[in-house]
Amino acid sequence: MSLEIWVVLTVLGLIALLGLWSMGIYNRLVRSSVQTKEAWSGIRVQLRRRASLIPNLVETVKGYASHEKGVFEEVTRARSTLQNASGPADSTSANQMLTATLGRLFAVVENYPELKAASNFQDLQDELSDVEVKIAYARQFFNRNVAQFNIRIRSIPDILIARMLGLERFEFFEEDEDADEELRVSFSTSSGE
Repeated sequence: MSLEIWVVLTVLGLIALLGLWSMGIYNRLVRSSVQTKEAWSGIRVQLRRRASLIPNLVETVKGYASHEKGVFEEVTRARSTLQNASGPADSTSANQMLTATLGRLFAVVENYPELKAASNFQDLQDELSDVEVKIAYARQFFNRNVAQFNIRIRSIPDILIARMLGLERFEFFEEDEDADEELRVSFSTSSGE
């Protein structure tokens, strides 16, 4: 075999290896992106589930505390904002607003022992508490996927393929820890009585 053929075969082999290597990186990036989007859909499902409980909760509380109109309007506005939110940043902000207004709603509930004792209110409260736990797990799963994807697209050699594809970092879904704690304390107090 002549030297020219050997050089051509070596170059073709290197090009083939480079192509396979690039395809591997591409496939890994696509898989990571799809997993992150799937994780986001899990959060959206739980946020929608949470938002769907709010009208029943508000109506139940209204029956006992109809003069608290301002709190009901705030909760309704916050629910609407959450339902119309798009993407992690908007959803984070809307979720924090809803959590804060729910904290105020449960503060109103504290003044009505007969409401706290009502079975339909307790059922709604338990269901809302369950959704909160599921949102926390979904957020953790999503943020783990976001972190892996963001590291991957910023690491060598994946960054080369990511830039060619125009891939950008995903945003994390954050939670306002103060509002979350306020809501949890309210749940513990209500369900413990």
